[in-house]
Amino acid sequence: MSFDRSIKIAPSILSADFANFGQEIQAIEAQGADWVHVDVMDGHFVPNLTFGPPAVKAFRPHVKTFMDVHLMIAPVDPYIEAYAEAGADMITAHIEAGPHIHRTIQAIKAQGVKAGVALNPATPAEAVEYLLDMVDMVLVMTVNPGFGGQKFIHSGVEKVHKVRQMIGDREIHIQVDGGVDVNTAPLVAAAGADSLVAGSAVFKGGSVHAPEVYGDNIRAIRAAANAAL
Repeated sequence: MSFDRSIKIAPSILSADFANFGQEIQAIEAQGADWVHVDVMDGHFVPNLTFGPPAVKAFRPHVKTFMDVHLMIAPVDPYIEAYAEAGADMITAHIEAGPHIHRTIQAIKAQGVKAGVALNPATPAEAVEYLLDMVDMVLVMTVNPGFGGQKFIHSGVEKVHKVRQMIGDREIHIQVDGGVDVNTAPLVAAAGADSLVAGSAVFKGGSVHAPEVYGDNIRAIRAAANAAL
């Protein structure tokens, strides 16, 4: 996948119909999703429990774009290989999930997949400074991880701006996850984010039987973000 800073919409399938994942993935891609974002939670690092490697492996044949797997789990290292083998194109680990994030990023890269590093709302931008020469993406959380549908934390906008300045001309994506909608997308896009994770804002009002609603929602978020650039 060639690198560019154009706005990418990455719907979080945590907000999809769990009984219809294959069709839901096909629907969002047909309606303009750039990436498919998979939120993996362990009930330990975050207060929720979602998808193990077998589920991610089952999603994979339906994903034709780019499968972006966000591991909100601790410890993370023992599971990297399984999620890579399940078909992740990128694996993002949290800087807060263990004592050796540098080693974790090395382990992800060793699997031949792209590596992302995620920052919780209270973690400063500077925490990624010594990882920027090895990561493909920095994910700035604009809610506390663990639940969909939370309210956007505005201090994340300044953090995105700081991360963007630190990255300079390196080919590193900046992703924002949490409370992204038509109102907040312009704020983070103007600050430097290029990958926008949206769950409820994409899936609300639509279904596999009314997928055009997903398309309307994706286009609205993209247009709002692009208008700020």
